[in-house]
Amino acid sequence: MKRRTFIKTASTSSLAFAVPTIFPLTDPSPYSTEELMGKADVDLFGEGINLRKEAYESFLDMKKAAQADGIDIKIVSSFRDFYRQESIWERKYLQFTEDGMSPLDAIDKIIEYSTIPGTSRHHWGTDIDIIDGRPKSSGDVLVTEKFENNGPYVGLKQWMDKNSETFGFYLVYTDNPRRRGFKYEPWHYSYAPISIPMLTAYRKLNVLKLLQQEEFLGSEHFTTGFVKTYVQDNILDINPALL
Repeated sequence: MKRRTFIKTASTSSLAFAVPTIFPLTDPSPYSTEELMGKADVDLFGEGINLRKEAYESFLDMKKAAQADGIDIKIVSSFRDFYRQESIWERKYLQFTEDGMSPLDAIDKIIEYSTIPGTSRHHWGTDIDIIDGRPKSSGDVLVTEKFENNGPYVGLKQWMDKNSETFGFYLVYTDNPRRRGFKYEPWHYSYAPISIPMLTAYRKLNVLKLLQQEEFLGSEHFTTGFVKTYVQDNILDINPALL
């Protein structure tokens, strides 16, 4: 079995936060704006997997290794384009505002776990939300409690903690109490060899200008200060190994 390893130097990680986050840089990007925002057609591989080729192949290696240890890694979500993310965003926005929340409170509630359309890592074909397909479970599967203590997916989490980085997959939103932005997601992993250069390219976009061109529900409330904080906290305050 061929395994991939991925090494990230601390010096690169330390430079990542030194760059302004809502203003464009001048270096050319290997990825188009449409691709980074989930608006381009990209080649995806694997029925029910939907990852870029290298990430797909490494996921299969990881899944096979996990199966040998009694773990059935099952993808709940992988690639999502802009328009799918837009529908998720608008459904939640309508739900929260119809329940009496103000637009700003609704937006704050949404971004506890869900990204603004055009800013999701799931647009890249590198990220996965996973569970263990063997234990029986009812209700919502992507909840923290099911990955802890006596939860049905604690074995999966322990296996991933020990082995996932061997295959290039890193937890994105860690349980570091000092981390800001999205809440802890023990199910969300990213294929670092591709997602790191894609994040580097994404940081060269003028995210504020791009979002101001969109017209999905709630986008009229995105101020310069809000977008700047959102990028710093929700896009960049992640596992340092992915910067």
